[in-house]
Amino acid sequence: MICMRAWHLSFFREKCLWWIFSAMRPCGCSEETLCWTTPGPSCPTWCSLGASTVPAGSLSLRLLLSANMVLGLWITLWRLVRLLLLLCVLPWAEGGKVLVVPMDGSPWLSLREVVRELHARGHQVLVLGPEVTMHIKGEDFFTLQTYATPYSKEEFDQLMQHNYQMIFKPQHSLKTLLETMKNFKKFSMLCSRSCWKLLHNKPLIKHLNESSFDVVLTDPLDLCGALLAKYLSVPSVFLLRFILCDLDFEGTQCPNPSSYIPRMLTMNSDHMSFLQRVKNMLYPLMMKYTCHISYDPYASLASELFQREVSLVDILSHASVWLFREDFVLDYPRPIMPNMVFIGGINCANRKPLSQEFEAYVNASGEHGIVVFSLGSMVSEIPEKKAMEIADALGKIPQTVLWRYTGSRPSNLAKNTILVKWLPQNDLLGHPKTRAFITHSGSHGIYEGICNGVPMVMLPLFGDQMDNAKRIETRGAGVTLNVLEMTSDDLANALKTVINDKSYKENIMRLSSLHKDRPVEPLDLAVFWVEFVMRHKGAPHLRPAAHDLTWYQYHSLDVIGFLLAIVLTVAFVTFKCCAFAWGKCFGKKGRVKKAHKSKVH
Repeated sequence: MICMRAWHLSFFREKCLWWIFSAMRPCGCSEETLCWTTPGPSCPTWCSLGASTVPAGSLSLRLLLSANMVLGLWITLWRLVRLLLLLCVLPWAEGGKVLVVPMDGSPWLSLREVVRELHARGHQVLVLGPEVTMHIKGEDFFTLQTYATPYSKEEFDQLMQHNYQMIFKPQHSLKTLLETMKNFKKFSMLCSRSCWKLLHNKPLIKHLNESSFDVVLTDPLDLCGALLAKYLSVPSVFLLRFILCDLDFEGTQCPNPSSYIPRMLTMNSDHMSFLQRVKNMLYPLMMKYTCHISYDPYASLASELFQREVSLVDILSHASVWLFREDFVLDYPRPIMPNMVFIGGINCANRKPLSQEFEAYVNASGEHGIVVFSLGSMVSEIPEKKAMEIADALGKIPQTVLWRYTGSRPSNLAKNTILVKWLPQNDLLGHPKTRAFITHSGSHGIYEGICNGVPMVMLPLFGDQMDNAKRIETRGAGVTLNVLEMTSDDLANALKTVINDKSYKENIMRLSSLHKDRPVEPLDLAVFWVEFVMRHKGAPHLRPAAHDLTWYQYHSLDVIGFLLAIVLTVAFVTFKCCAFAWGKCFGKKGRVKKAHKSKVH
């Protein structure tokens, strides 16, 4: 499909060039002869064809060129041709309308890159976001439409701050789990209440309906966008890392055997021991409560809107295409469905030159180079004691450390450590002087490390970060530390290991080479599938029939039961026939012999 689209693009551009030169060619001239001046003895009059025989583009070119000569405009013909040639290489595409319902936080960073590229290709993009947000701000390549939320910014910030404090708070694991579940429930309630308010905003819904969007682009980790797409009856494209409780597998009807596909958050590999497989099978059952408090409100809201029973899978199965921020260079091999596309590394496609400030930092590092340190966009502060331990460790290495940190400056910060409120992470990782990357193991940071071939020291904090760190560590491309238990020496030794042990650099370069060896860049692939859904009004031909089966039909339990009933019936009839035949053949003889013996006596 991509090759065919490229062929069409090349074909139309060639035709455009042909008609430009055809318009410049006078009657009687050969194909190689072009008229660069006004008609004269050396150049006959221009061809004069009827509108019925000349394509509109060619006729317009002829009229434009003729007007230039007749009116004596001070525009040289060559400049005009250059302008027309420029028009030829512009994208041949009709702009569509895209509605984006983003998930706040780091998922928006990947979605924003797709939005930027869609805008560059001539599409109109409307981003629908809440008034209270962390990262979703208006930019010049999309229109931002906000909606009211049932909570204030103070409430939202307080909840997020409490979650950050929980990350660095050492306590009993059971207590931590219960506290985490409590906070997660609060956050889920905020999201579901916000969605309820959005979908009951009649003026806004009416405006969205009248806008006639071609596609809805959303992250289903927050189901509000998926539900809105179904409510508006607009085809949807999902861009995501994963959904809790394996709902992404259920929504795509993708096979998901627990024997070799590790469940998210278990930190298992695809080669599991018996006990790990037991854990892998039981873990989804333990997560049912999380799914209940997180997503059941959306199912209830959907049932209210559609006036019928609607399940979570019904909402998710509406998606035309699923764009997963995954790549098998990091994730383990597993089955995929036709409407599942992997676009891992989408966020590290566009690397820009460093600003003068950061270029100066890098150049001043000398032969030792730099270390990039960031715990992501979600963590702004670290407890003072832990920050001082980290600062002490960073002072023990000769490299210059660029630390993205907005908290209080540690009193023991070494001269080789520079605190910045923001840093161009991907651009710095791509610099040849970068020696290591200290990361919280979020998917964006991990893929940027892989793209640029930088060994990592990983400090996973929550969510899928533990799994990401485990996978990089098993591939020999990084070292994982427990941020709560590590000491200053642990961090310093880990940095020295990944910098001085050449095997880490070799392994991450091998992963980088595998990741980059592909026919299409992830960003182009993502945009292609969004445009594909827009062109074809969805992708029903990619939707598996498994969505239309009941659970017992999917597992063929009715067929197994039917065949088993036949086998049992045949066995029963056979047994009865054999018993009857036995009785007829041997039962009569036995009675005759018995009667004969009685007569003898």
